[in-house]
Order: sequence, then C-alpha cells, then structure tokens
Amino acid sequence: MTPTNRTDDRPLAGVRVVEISSFVASPLCGLTLGQLGAEVIRIDPIGGAADIDRWPLTTSGESIYWTGLNRGKRSLALDLRGEAGREIVQRLVSAPGDGGGILVTNAGEREWLSHDTLSALRSDVITLELLGRHDGRPAVDYTVNAALGFPRITGPVEHDGAVNHVLPAWDVAAGLHAALAVTAAVRRRELTGSGSRIVLPLEDVALATAGALGYLTEVQINGSGRAPTGNAVFGTYGTDFVTADGERFMVVALTSRHFRALTAVTGTERLVAAMESALGADFGHESDRYEHRDMLTALFARWFRAHSAEHVGRKLDASSVLHERYRTFEQVVRSGDLEVNPLFAQLTQPRIGAYLAAAAPASYDGAHLRTGPAARLGADGPDVLREVLALGDSEITALEKAGVLTI
Repeated sequence: MTPTNRTDDRPLAGVRVVEISSFVASPLCGLTLGQLGAEVIRIDPIGGAADIDRWPLTTSGESIYWTGLNRGKRSLALDLRGEAGREIVQRLVSAPGDGGGILVTNAGEREWLSHDTLSALRSDVITLELLGRHDGRPAVDYTVNAALGFPRITGPVEHDGAVNHVLPAWDVAAGLHAALAVTAAVRRRELTGSGSRIVLPLEDVALATAGALGYLTEVQINGSGRAPTGNAVFGTYGTDFVTADGERFMVVALTSRHFRALTAVTGTERLVAAMESALGADFGHESDRYEHRDMLTALFARWFRAHSAEHVGRKLDASSVLHERYRTFEQVVRSGDLEVNPLFAQLTQPRIGAYLAAAAPASYDGAHLRTGPAARLGADGPDVLREVLALGDSEITALEKAGVLTI
C-alpha cells in the first residue's frame, strides 16, 4: 500500500463519523472527512435515500452522482421508521471510544436523532445538523441562491431577468464548512471533553459568504447593490473574447503588469495610451481599468477577432496575461490533463466502471489523500454491527429476518 492510500497516518485517523444524509452538502462533508482519514459510516433507509438514483446515471441506470459522493464510506441500510432500526443508529453514534460519538445529518426534526437524545446516551457527543434556513424551514441551493440576489446580476448585461448558475455553490460551501466544523469540534472535545451541537443552515452559509465578499455590505454602506456586469470581472479588468474561428478566451488583468502585457500582445499600446490621456485616466489603477472597460474591450477585441484560437493561445501563453480558453467537460477529459495531475488516480467503482477519481485537493507531505470506491448499499452492515456494537451472527441474522437490516 502506498503512502497516498494509507489511513493510519492521516489527520483524522481514529475518528468515526455516522452519516445520515442525502443530496450534496451532507455527503460532501462525509466524503471530505473520510479523505482526511475518518471512518465514515453512511446509514441509509432500506432501498436508499432520496439521492440513490440521482442523475447523472450510467446507461445501466446506476447513479454516478451517488457513488462519487460516497466513495470510501461504509454502508449500512436500516429500517429507520421502526424502533429497532433507530435504536441501532443511536447505539452506533453513542458507542464508546475516543474517536466516535459523531453524527452528521441533514435529516433534521427527528427527536430520536436530536442532540439532546444522543447526548443523554453519550455526554460528549458531537452532532452536526445541516438545515435549509436558519429558522428550520426547508431550502435547497437553488432556492437559497434565488433569494440571495446572485441570479439578478448573473448573465448578459442586457438580459432583464434572473440567470441561475449550474454549480450548487452553497451546497459545496456548506459541505466544506460542515467538515471544518466537525474537525474543530473534535479538537475542542480533545481539549475540554465537551461535546458540541452544531447547526449549519445552508442559507447562512450563503449569507455569510455574500457578506464576506462585500455583496451585502456595499448595500448597507453605500445604499445600493451591484449591477450586472456580464462576463466582466467586477472592480478590475477582465472579460471574454471571441477569436476568428469562434473560440472564446477569458482574459484577466489584475495588475498593471498584466494590463501592460495585454496591450503588448494585442499591439494596442499607443491606442491605449492615447485613450488614457484623453480620458484623464490612469490604467495602472484597477478602478480606472474597470470604469473604462467597455472602450478597452472594444480595442482588444479587434485583435482577438483577427486571429485563430491557436495563434491567440500561443501569444497569451508567452505573456504574463492571466487567461484560459473556454472548454467543455468533454474537452477537459479528453485533453489528457487529468492523467498528468497527481490529484487524480484510477478508481474501479463496482457497477460504474473504471475512471480517474479526484482525491482531496490539498496534498499532505506531497501526497493527495484518497478513498476507495463507494460500497454497495448496505454491504457493510454485518461488519459494522460486529465491530462497533459487538453483535453476534445470530443477532445480525435476526435483524435481517425481521427486515431491520438489509445487506
């Protein structure tokens, strides 16, 4: 076994997390903790939770989505509607041991799964509950985003309406915040012996992010919010350009050095200097580059329209200009970039196939932390019950016959 795949020397080695979840944020929290070395036991209702068949699917109907977010987790399928199944969950969460006593869930409003109920069984329990809104009302990424304001400033400048983005950004941010919160609570428990009740609303993740980035603050301080800017980067110079053969590049000039390089590549130094003089502007300042972005873009666009993507890419690559050619997911996969990036390694996922799977983005001492494939739903039930609860074979068989446990 290579150092990359070892689990006993990872930051969260010895930590055991019980996860009852679905969709994005909560499973991503478990995946992240698992990559960092925690043992993650995902518990699903018999037949799977609401995300068991979520798209994208293989041609045979297997969920690529589900297996991607549940890599490396142990799978337990229980009848969560009955008392016997719920008791097993409670026992797994409250089982003794320094690294156990942790629950991550987005299945809120269940008294049998509440922090108060579990802390009565184990005083130092750590529970993290992902909510939709801070007042407990349901919400998902796309409804949170609609209420926050981003769709109103997304899309073409001339578009009078809302444009949703396709990335569930708040789900992703919430999943990573959740993993950080659990890690911090584990550290706190090591220092004080105290458990933690963590509540993380998706809405609050979005609001906190929008506040930190100034979207909400500028309204409170300046009295108005941000106007749509299309593909222009707010507050500096950056936008997209189309080449002679119809390809598109994103170009960003964050610094005066980047901007000078862009004028040199496009052969517009004299024209830009004349414009600067006529406007009384200083394009060494981000604010002036942003204020006069439309006129600058009109100058630069002529050069892009006159050359092929191959020529444009070669010239930009030889400069200090920040740039990337727009690509599709198909182009990314077929480019060979994944094969040469140490973040990716071959993974054989039963029922899905072999593919290059990403590890944790951060590397530790030069190695990315990986997990194995996702287990078949319920496949680890007997082993988990033997190891954590010390149940015997006859007890496990009885649970199977009673329909409490499926494997």
